Amino acid sequence: ARTIVITGAGDGLGRALARRFGTDGDTVVLLGRTLSKVQAVADELGGHFMDQFTYAERATDWRGNNNIAESIFAQMEQEPHPIPRWIVCGAGTGGTSATIGRFTRYNRHDTKLCVADPEQSLFHQHWQDRSVLHSTRGASLIEGIGRPCMEPSFLPQIIDRMEVVSDSQSIAATRLLSRRIGKNCGGSTGTNLWACAILASEMAKAGQSGSIVSILCDDGERYRDTYFNDAWTATHAPDTATHEQRLDRLFNDGVM
Repeated sequence: ARTIVITGAGDGLGRALARRFGTDGDTVVLLGRTLSKVQAVADELGGHFMDQFTYAERATDWRGNNNIAESIFAQMEQEPHPIPRWIVCGAGTGGTSATIGRFTRYNRHDTKLCVADPEQSLFHQHWQDRSVLHSTRGASLIEGIGRPCMEPSFLPQIIDRMEVVSDSQSIAATRLLSRRIGKNCGGSTGTNLWACAILASEMAKAGQSGSIVSILCDDGERYRDTYFNDAWTATHAPDTATHEQRLDRLFNDGVM
């Protein structure tokens, strides 16, 4: 018997393929964005649902010296402002924001955590109102971050701010950053950069100094036909050019 990994197994073609291969006697390993749907298919077929979400916040020892938060502070030691005023990240499973938020509090750093979130995502809605547990705003064009339902590893109580970012803003930031550094970045990197730009603009207007730290999340080569294609963005994210101009002003003048 074969072992077959199927993505998007909770709905549509992915679910149909899972049922086909599962009934043929193969071992199916199921991946998908909505836990309840994929778990239902796994239960139906006797398959295995690879749940990357539930325990993401405890997969890393956030007190120790081998996690992403500790690496950020270690890399900042020689900078003019070694303790960041803000750390900006996105949330997919919630594990990264949980690790950073816990680490900064545990070590009593004067650092705040901002999570950049697609406007369609549930996370920022739940952060504002804990009674909101599902989003009906559709799917974002930005892969890897934002969720339509709550995840156990997303810990809103340790997040200081959430910045809601539209798809056009994320793509604009992705394109501009990629041009400036000479390497294509992915959409979730653009989401983070847009939130950084908002924070930097606010700090500049308030006369504040300090560092803002974020993470280059993903490579952009796979998005050549989408985010980096003018015809595609004109159809799917028509405000991209306008937002690129706003962000360019920040890089050139310090204020959006």
